[in-house]
Amino acid sequence: MARSWGSTEQVSVTGLKELDAILKSLPEKIEKNVMRGAMRAGLAEIKDAAKSQLSSGGHVKTGALQKSVRIGFARKSEKFGWMRGKVLAGNKEAWYAHLIEFGTGSFYAGKGTKSKRKPYEIKPKGKKSLFFAGLMKELVVHPGIHPTPFMRTAFDSKSAASIKAFADYMRERIPKEIKKAGR
Repeated sequence: MARSWGSTEQVSVTGLKELDAILKSLPEKIEKNVMRGAMRAGLAEIKDAAKSQLSSGGHVKTGALQKSVRIGFARKSEKFGWMRGKVLAGNKEAWYAHLIEFGTGSFYAGKGTKSKRKPYEIKPKGKKSLFFAGLMKELVVHPGIHPTPFMRTAFDSKSAASIKAFADYMRERIPKEIKKAGR
């Protein structure tokens, strides 16, 4: 299956100077809350697309990976007057999120001529045998996992919708905050 790794869609944003002036006229706490809400609205588009990608990719057995997709904010960034939000996947239960996204290699690319371009073989040390799936084996060949990107494709497909959701939230919320502040 062919996948697109880069978005060719162009997005034009205007009015940032005016937006900055309006936000600076509001109290700092309200400015921060409005920005956080707008970022959350925009990131929700990407989060929902990532969850949808997972369900269509055939990787849903327990639903743990889908449940682990969430929005997070870097608190330290606020200390310096800016804000950083992100969409995350994986937790203690769904620790394998990166393996689904990027896949695993079936060919070991380590040092030495013996290991290159051969299937990744797991051999026991010494004269021991391996127990794999309840069976005693002398050698296990790891087949690898093909990558099934769900975060990158979600970002590529929903970046324009994310910006629109951000802008729509700002358009709705700023007039309310100005009215509350009595300006």
